[in-house]
Amino acid sequence: MNLPFSFPAPSGHSDIPKWDGQTFIIDGQRTPVLEYSENFAGWSDDLTALHEEAAGDSHPIDIASRKNAIEQVRRSLLPNVSSLIMEIGCSSGFLIKDLIKSFPGSTVVGADVVKEPLNRLARDLPGVPLIRFDLLKCPLPDQSVDVLVMLNVLEHIEDDVRALKNAIKLLKPGGSLVIEVPAGPFLFDAYDKELHHFRRYSAAELNDKLREAGFRVVKQSHLGFILYPAFVVVKLMNKWLTFKINRTVVRDRASITSGSLLVRWAMKLETNYLGNIRLPFGIRATAVASRPV
Repeated sequence: MNLPFSFPAPSGHSDIPKWDGQTFIIDGQRTPVLEYSENFAGWSDDLTALHEEAAGDSHPIDIASRKNAIEQVRRSLLPNVSSLIMEIGCSSGFLIKDLIKSFPGSTVVGADVVKEPLNRLARDLPGVPLIRFDLLKCPLPDQSVDVLVMLNVLEHIEDDVRALKNAIKLLKPGGSLVIEVPAGPFLFDAYDKELHHFRRYSAAELNDKLREAGFRVVKQSHLGFILYPAFVVVKLMNKWLTFKINRTVVRDRASITSGSLLVRWAMKLETNYLGNIRLPFGIRATAVASRPV
């Protein structure tokens, strides 16, 4: 597999990295992950491990999230054209695997700021280019990506508008961004702080920030519409009772909702019957935005 663009040399290296279809080669050495920069302000290896332990790849809302992302990517790609799809925030690689399976004729690239999950993913998925970089210091060439996917990433970045401005530079003219963020600013609580969220978003705020970065917003909706009333009650109780949330509680809650038949049924119902409707509220806000031609 040939990549359609060249990667710049990371700091401390003189050679331009080469991709041989399995690994990167730089200064005569092979490396499974091409590393540029890190930023642990909004995420960490520990949080990745916590998410994997609590929910793995089977949490109902995450399954619905990945299914929606695949559908939006499919709608964004030109038919019978080999494209480059990049996921920023690929973490454990659950969506990367789905993208590879769904779009075998395209090149899929994974990126994140964490190190250990990328190293594990490189062992599990040899032949997938994996890059470690901070979107606020994006080293990649402009206009190199056809579709960019960012699921539950933007809330972990303090300067989110700057991140979106860097994201739009990555896209080719007409390219698409598929994005998802936690919804409901008034629901921000200790649980969000523990997960290193800087904020939760309203649909209007996400729309405004996408436009400020230069995007044209094509589609907006929500995930977790059916579950949202119960979710609001739980989040408001967290805020009003002001008890301390710790990682054990985060882990326990994720495990409980992951195994809940009610949650699974609600998300399946929403995915099967409400997927093409613009839902006015939900647990997560979603959007598809494009770089103007």
